[in-house]
Amino acid sequence: MELQVTNSPFNQEQVELLNRLIPTLNDAQKTWLSGYLTAIQGIAAVAAGTGAASNVQAEAVSAVSVPPASREVTVLYGSQTGNSSGLSKKLAKKLEEQGLQVTLSSMGDFKPNGLKKIENLLIVVSTHGEGEPPDNAIPLHEFLNSKRAPKLDGLKYSVLALGDTSYEFFCQTGKDFDQRLQELGGTPIVPRVDCDVDFDEAAAEWMNDVLASLSSTPATAGIVSSEAVVAAVSGGESEYNRTNPFKAEVLENLNLNGRGSDRETRHIELSLEGSNLDYEPGDSLGVFPENHPRLVDELIAAMGWNADERVTVNKSGEQVSVYEALLRYFEITAVTKPVVQELAKLSPDSGLADLLANDAEFRNVMNSCDLLDLVQDYHLKGIPAGEFVAVLRKIPARLYSIASSSKSFPDEVHLTVRTVRYEARGRERYGVCSVHLAERIEAGDSLPVYIQHNPNFKLPENPDAPIIMIGPGTGVAPFRSFLGEREETGAQGKTWLFYGDQHFLTDFLYQTEWQRWLKDGVLTKMDVAFSRDTEHKVYVQHRMLENSKELYQWLQEGAVIYVCGDEKTMAHDVHGALATILEQEGGLTSEQASEYLTRLQQEKRYQRDVY
Repeated sequence: MELQVTNSPFNQEQVELLNRLIPTLNDAQKTWLSGYLTAIQGIAAVAAGTGAASNVQAEAVSAVSVPPASREVTVLYGSQTGNSSGLSKKLAKKLEEQGLQVTLSSMGDFKPNGLKKIENLLIVVSTHGEGEPPDNAIPLHEFLNSKRAPKLDGLKYSVLALGDTSYEFFCQTGKDFDQRLQELGGTPIVPRVDCDVDFDEAAAEWMNDVLASLSSTPATAGIVSSEAVVAAVSGGESEYNRTNPFKAEVLENLNLNGRGSDRETRHIELSLEGSNLDYEPGDSLGVFPENHPRLVDELIAAMGWNADERVTVNKSGEQVSVYEALLRYFEITAVTKPVVQELAKLSPDSGLADLLANDAEFRNVMNSCDLLDLVQDYHLKGIPAGEFVAVLRKIPARLYSIASSSKSFPDEVHLTVRTVRYEARGRERYGVCSVHLAERIEAGDSLPVYIQHNPNFKLPENPDAPIIMIGPGTGVAPFRSFLGEREETGAQGKTWLFYGDQHFLTDFLYQTEWQRWLKDGVLTKMDVAFSRDTEHKVYVQHRMLENSKELYQWLQEGAVIYVCGDEKTMAHDVHGALATILEQEGGLTSEQASEYLTRLQQEKRYQRDVY
């Protein structure tokens, strides 16, 4: 409704200004404006009574522009790969620019008892694995769900949750924090936002809503763009990032496994020359893959489309052929809930609505089917190509732990990628990126890539600190980076590597490099476990237990433990082995051992890069 000039105290210019401004205001901004006008009237009344009316309006503006001392904000992040950390830093900076007093902290560094003193709390947290909190969020998550959690009746908070809709427990950690804070008496500042892997726009919108609600100048607070979000999580000074990847030339693509191995592991070397991209040991490389051409052909045939038909692939209106869209732009190997919900609307009689209503059945489909299975099982043929691709998720990048030191290989980045192939429902299935790299990428080709900085998996600042590295299979990749870095910098701290795979003869990745580093003293000690070479399977955790006394001694000397690889089994078993060693060699109870490991994580002496 527009302001009318009739009987209005405003002149025409003011009316036009108000009519342009008012429709753009959100609820928080309208509330602030109401309070601002009230403040002006109150100060003017006081000034009139004291005869000090001059400059009253200027003083009123100053009075309401300076945030009161109570407008303090705490920003906590729980991050495994660095996204939540980058977003939190961006948010904290914007809040400070609006005059707010900000405390920024990793959840791992935050003392949970301090929650009682906080008035405004902003949480940015990812979900790891099957609905689990990232490592540095575990202590706070456990505290809030324990009997020690305090009442938080005066707390105002909001949660930004990062996740992946291809997992069953999408954004579960963020949902957990939101629910528990409400149960303890907290009141949301703005509603929780759940973000998929393409989180830029949703995160920017949440930040702007938070800024508008907390800022002293809400009319100008909404200044975070999706581009700023991308820059915040990318870091560095390069123009290349997740939304603008660098096309890196492939220098080398080798199979590391010997003849006769059941496995194929690719060593990929890429050129970063001219990109201005930089990385540190522990960072990851994001690679945008292509879907398998065979799967694309089969999907197009099942839907009865013309492969050359043009479809729109982004908001800018770019059009490519259906074949090109399914090959390079959209995810077709994973079934996610948002996609199924949209397909159910496009095909109301398909039975997809019933599938969505059956949680158990939907979980089974999500965990075992790709898009072609869904099309065939629910007879989706007939949906026009343009409408179908419009509901698909963009193909997400795959993150791989970097296997090189930039000091050892300037302008290069190396990856260690195990190829995934298996059969299901009578059809061969492929790891999207791993098979793309193994079968369709050669030296001279290029790959779209970006650097994902990971502040949670880093070499110790003290070069004399001992390090213990546990990385079976491709989990050894970042430790090649660690040792290459230590060799170049001349670090003197002791190093110990636990490595395992199936067979010594065919599966000993980077064997000659470990042997050279052992000879040169860069690698102090190495223990290996080849599970299929012995009657009873032996894994890295068994080698740890065999060396329990020495490993415990290294811990007493301040060693930092690093674990990289499979989370479901290996990382769980390694964690159990560490607890057992603490109990056996340190005389701790199981509860004390658990607390010891938690303390090591908080001190950044127990770091994990698990997936």
